[in-house]
Amino acid sequence: MLRFHLFRLLFFTSKRSADATEEDWQLTVKTWLHCSATTDEIGTCWPRSLSGTLVERPCPEFINGVRYNSSRSAFRECMDNGTWALRSNYSGCEAILEEKRQYPVHYEIALIINYLGHCVSVGALVVAFVLFLCLRSIRCLRNIIHWNLITTFILRNVMWFLLQLIDHNIHESNEPWCRLITTIYNYFVVTNFFWMFVEGCYLHTAIVMTYSTDKLRKWVFLFIGWFIPCPIIVAWAFAKLYYENEQCWFGKELGKYMDYIYQGPVIVVLLINFVFLFNIVRILMTKLRASTTSETIQYRKAVKATLVLLPLLGITYMLFFVNPGEDDVSQIVFIYFNSFLQSFQGFFVSVFYCFLNGEVRSAVRKRWHRWQDNHALRMRVLRGMSIPTSPTRISFHSIKQTTAV
Repeated sequence: MLRFHLFRLLFFTSKRSADATEEDWQLTVKTWLHCSATTDEIGTCWPRSLSGTLVERPCPEFINGVRYNSSRSAFRECMDNGTWALRSNYSGCEAILEEKRQYPVHYEIALIINYLGHCVSVGALVVAFVLFLCLRSIRCLRNIIHWNLITTFILRNVMWFLLQLIDHNIHESNEPWCRLITTIYNYFVVTNFFWMFVEGCYLHTAIVMTYSTDKLRKWVFLFIGWFIPCPIIVAWAFAKLYYENEQCWFGKELGKYMDYIYQGPVIVVLLINFVFLFNIVRILMTKLRASTTSETIQYRKAVKATLVLLPLLGITYMLFFVNPGEDDVSQIVFIYFNSFLQSFQGFFVSVFYCFLNGEVRSAVRKRWHRWQDNHALRMRVLRGMSIPTSPTRISFHSIKQTTAV
């Protein structure tokens, strides 16, 4: 297009009259040259404009994740030669750094609840992890699944604390290590729900399909729980790198859907688990009602724990999609409810899968009684050794006293 205009200008030059002034010639050149429509590095669209003009456009609502006043204007010059200036002028755009909240005290309380809940959860999870590690007598496939689920919660909560240490300036600079922390955190979030899926698979296989649990392979569940989330998070990280590479990849803005790359599989897993639980409860209410074997009792307890935990974990995750978004009473109720459930998840998992687990409690009780017996026997032995009945010891002490005199 530019070559076509230049050709026409040259043609006009050969035809122009001798009495035309230089100003008339320059004006004529400008009427032929235009800057093509384009988009700059911020994403602002600049329309086709006449050369030698200063083009005005409204400021974008967001620049690098920061909210701006869209009622103000940005400028860019279409130069005389029909090309755009290299940079647009956004100096007139005003950043909205702080949004006023009607109830700031509630947000501070919610943050305290978050820290308290994560601390309590980490403490309970570590105790549960140690119990499963030390009690080798209960190390069956079902409890190994519980152990892995607890492990994912520990790692997820630790990464949450690391995320809270990231400063706002680091957030804005989008440091690589900051993006790595966010990626690892989201990986453990996904593994949480895939291990809940493994819990559902195990119970559904054992109860509904009446398949012997002895034939189930541990490596299959380890593959589902730890490996399948890897390609999901890798795909999400590449999408973030090329399309939303800002704000340390943390948080989701309106109109952007990259986070659904890992949130979508989580939702599918939750829906499948709810189907599993429906079938499990249906079977338990019919075929296993009269059964009183120890294995059936353990299944019933596991189903009860899963029935409590799965809706709890699923509801807290679904809350991300129903955030009211307005600074009113509904938003206040949401942040309290969400902060409590999100932060105390690990505590609930520890209670239902470990502390209320009959096998764990029985094994701990046996360990405690064994330690008491060993301690009592050791004390009796030490007490017997401390009585000086040996003639050799008496003779030694008497010689020592004689020497001293």
